[in-house]
Amino acid sequence: MEYSGINYLAVVVAAVAGFAWGAIWYMSLSKPWMAAARIDPAKAAQSGRSIEPFIVSAIMLLVMAFALAAVLNSIGFYGWLPGVHLGVIAWIGFMLPTVAVNQRYQGYGWNLTIIDALHWLGVALIMGAIIGAWGPSEPAV
Repeated sequence: MEYSGINYLAVVVAAVAGFAWGAIWYMSLSKPWMAAARIDPAKAAQSGRSIEPFIVSAIMLLVMAFALAAVLNSIGFYGWLPGVHLGVIAWIGFMLPTVAVNQRYQGYGWNLTIIDALHWLGVALIMGAIIGAWGPSEPAV
């Protein structure tokens, strides 16, 4: 796989945009998400907040954006629409099944799966559109 044409600025922007989408998504759905995840809001507020999940999220979003850029670069299709198409395929083939299977074994209901899976769909679409629209940093060889 060729990495020389990856637009690293697009990767970083896509990761930041994906992180921002997650903040907006989960802030707007905080009550239904906490109920679906069986989190007591009073206990969560008392326990304080750890920065670790945010750091892990940022790093993993960078990894995800890099992987999407690497795939787009290797197939040589650029533009926001091919990027969105790749995002949909990545979501259907990898993200949705992973969330659904993990949450079935963890004993959560489908309401949590829907909230979490749609978050990842938004991330995949946003990242794919940004990386695809920005194109390669140099012509792929």
